[in-house]
Amino acid sequence: MNQKKLRRLYREEKLQVRRRGGRKRALGTRAPLALPDGPNQRWSLDFVSDAFSDGRRFRILTIVDDFTRECLALVANTSLSGMRVARELDAIIQRRTKPAMVVSDNGTELTSMAILRWSQERQVDWHYIAPGKPMQNGFIESFNGRLRDECLNETLFASLGHARNVLSAWKEDYNTVRPHSSLGGKTPAEIAAKAYPGHAPDMLAILPTASHQSTIGLYQ
Repeated sequence: MNQKKLRRLYREEKLQVRRRGGRKRALGTRAPLALPDGPNQRWSLDFVSDAFSDGRRFRILTIVDDFTRECLALVANTSLSGMRVARELDAIIQRRTKPAMVVSDNGTELTSMAILRWSQERQVDWHYIAPGKPMQNGFIESFNGRLRDECLNETLFASLGHARNVLSAWKEDYNTVRPHSSLGGKTPAEIAAKAYPGHAPDMLAILPTASHQSTIGLYQ
């Protein structure tokens, strides 16, 4: 029996295996980005990976305000899903206000239905950079490079708690102490206060605070 006849018989008897469709993914926007001219107009986010001293891997969710260059979050855990990312974004919004846009790459967590649902419900535009073009998200790429050079490469992390403590201290120093050449020698907190009177610098530590105790159990 030749291949053509075999295929014809399969069609007649309806024996073909049905092809599965691709799962739905968040699409977002891909239009060219204009530079923000105020706080909370655009947040960028990404993931950074590192390892504990025993070789186990963990990840860090990094979120930055592209205008003030503030680090809004450094979330360390062994697993970070799309649902977790959405919860962290909601936590930041409760402390300040929602952004007009979020920019990210096309990672699985960030194109998940959880993120699509979050973007639609919060009415926040989500912009995906072109695949293989990380410099389209240059603010977070620059931040991640600094984080790795100044913190991750200089520290041997013993545990998740240790990593969270170190990252929290580095985040506070980055936002409120160290001047940035890209900001004219000012700190991100100073730029935020000048551009947005009454704006409080984002100082939430990675470890749970008194206001965070009720929700931290969801994140483990």
